[in-house]
Amino acid sequence: MPTFEKFVQEKSLSEINERIRDGSARVVTAEEMPDLVDELGPAGAVREVDVVTTGTFGAMCSSGVFLNLGHSDPPIKIAKAWLNKVEAYGGVAAVDLFLGATQPSEDRGIEYGGAHVMEELLAGKQIEVEAQGVGTDCYPQMELETNLRLEDFNQATMVNPRNAYQRYNAATNSSDRTMHTYMGTLLPRLGNVHYSGAGVLSPLSNDPSFDYIGIGTRIFLAGAQGYDMGSGTQHNPQNGFSTLMVTGDMKRMNNTFLRAATFHKYGPSLYLGIGIPIPVLNEKIAKNTAVRDRDITVPVVDYGIPRRDRPSLKLVSYEDLKSGIIDLSGKEVSTSSLSSFHMAREVARELKSQVEAGEFLLSSAVEPLARIGSSRPMKQTKESPNVGDGMSRDVVTVRDEIRVDEAARLIVIGSFDHLPVVSKDGRLIGIITAWDISKAVASGKSSRIAEIMTRRVYSVRVDEPIELAARTLDTHSISALPVVDRDDKVIGMITSDHLSRLLARRR
Repeated sequence: MPTFEKFVQEKSLSEINERIRDGSARVVTAEEMPDLVDELGPAGAVREVDVVTTGTFGAMCSSGVFLNLGHSDPPIKIAKAWLNKVEAYGGVAAVDLFLGATQPSEDRGIEYGGAHVMEELLAGKQIEVEAQGVGTDCYPQMELETNLRLEDFNQATMVNPRNAYQRYNAATNSSDRTMHTYMGTLLPRLGNVHYSGAGVLSPLSNDPSFDYIGIGTRIFLAGAQGYDMGSGTQHNPQNGFSTLMVTGDMKRMNNTFLRAATFHKYGPSLYLGIGIPIPVLNEKIAKNTAVRDRDITVPVVDYGIPRRDRPSLKLVSYEDLKSGIIDLSGKEVSTSSLSSFHMAREVARELKSQVEAGEFLLSSAVEPLARIGSSRPMKQTKESPNVGDGMSRDVVTVRDEIRVDEAARLIVIGSFDHLPVVSKDGRLIGIITAWDISKAVASGKSSRIAEIMTRRVYSVRVDEPIELAARTLDTHSISALPVVDRDDKVIGMITSDHLSRLLARRR
C-alpha cells in the first residue's frame, strides 16, 4: 500500500495577513528560502517564515490590453483601428479595442509592435489613433483620427492569456543556417543555447501543486496588483509546464517592469515582471519553496528541425544553464538567458518590500487551478506538403575540379540551370548556375568551377515543410535549392517552378 505524507496546516492565511497588517510578518525571497529550510528544516521554516516572494521577468508574447476610448461625437462603431499604425482588434464593442503585444506595425514592420505602444502609453507618451467605422444610424461616423495618452482612456485593462511559464525548453540549432526565432538568434551547428525563465524564483516552480496559487490569487503584475484569472493557455501541469492567465490595471503599472522588445528578424514581444507571494502555511509549502535551480530541469530542444515535435538533445537543469556552458554531443556550447534574472530578483524584492510595508495582502483562491491541462497539437484536416512532395530527384552533381566548359555541356544537355557541387564523399560544398558559367566563359578567366562556384549554399531536407523552402528562396532571392539528407548528401533539387506547380495543384 502506498503511503502519503500528511501536512497539517500550521498557520492560516488570515493569521499571516494580520501579521502583514501589523508589520510583524517575516518575508523572504524564493532565492533565500532554500538555505533557511536547510538550516531550520521544513517545520522550523514554517515557524520562522510567513511569506516567500517569487518573481520572473521575461518575454510573455501572449499578452494584450483592452482599451476603452469613450464615445466620439458624432459616435463611431469601430470596425478597424490603428494605434501608432499597429492594428488593434475592434470586434468587441463600439469603442473597445484589444491591442496584442506581438501585432506588428504597418509602417515599421516587425521592428515595432503592440508591446511598444503599451510601453509608450505607460511612459506617458501620446499615441496616434486612427479608426474606421461601419456606419449605422446610431453610429454614423465613418473615420476618426485623434491623439491619446494613457490617462485619456476610460480603461486600460491588461488581459494576458498565457504568462509565467513554470519552466521553458532551452533551444539550440543543429542545422547549417542561422535561425531567427522567439528563442532568439540560434547559431548553426549547435553554436549556442538560449533558455528562458527565472528558475529558483519562478512563481509556479515554488508552488507546483497549486497549494496557494489559484483563480483569484492576487499577484504582482508589472508593478501593479493584479489577479490570476485561471490556468493559462497551453497549461500542461502534468509535464511541469503550467501557465497562468492574468489581468491587471495597466494605468497602475510601472515602466520598470513592462518593456517592449523586438526579436531580431522574428518580431515584437512584451517583457513583463510577474511575482506571487506564497504563504508558508505548512511543511509541504515550505519544502516546495525550497526548490533550487539544480532541481528544475528542462530539455534542450533542437529548433533546427522545423517540425512541431522537435527532438530533445539533452536534459539539463537551470543550474547547468546559468553556468554559461553545457556539453552537447561532446561539444562545449555557450548558454544565455532570454529572461532577466536580475529583474526577476527586483520583482521578488519589490514584492517583499510591499508585503513588509503592509501594502500587499494575500488572497485566497476562489477555485484551484486545473491539475490536468491540455497542450494538444492542432487538428489539421488538410496536411501541408513536404519538400519531398515537390522536388525533382533527377539531379546531376559535379566535383569542384571539373572544367567550366564541361559544366556548361552538362547544363546544355540537361533540363536544369543549377549544378550542386559535392566533395569526394558526396557532401554538398557549393553550387554553380548557368549564369555563373556564362560569366566565366565570357570573361575567359576561369578554367575550373572551384574558382567560380558559390560556396555558401542554402539547402533543405526532404522532410522539411514546403513553406520553409519557399521562405528560403524568397529570403535569399534565389531560384533553386539542393535537397540533402542527414549526411548533407544531395538527393534532389527543388526550384521556384516546382513550388509554383505544387501550389497550383493544391488550389
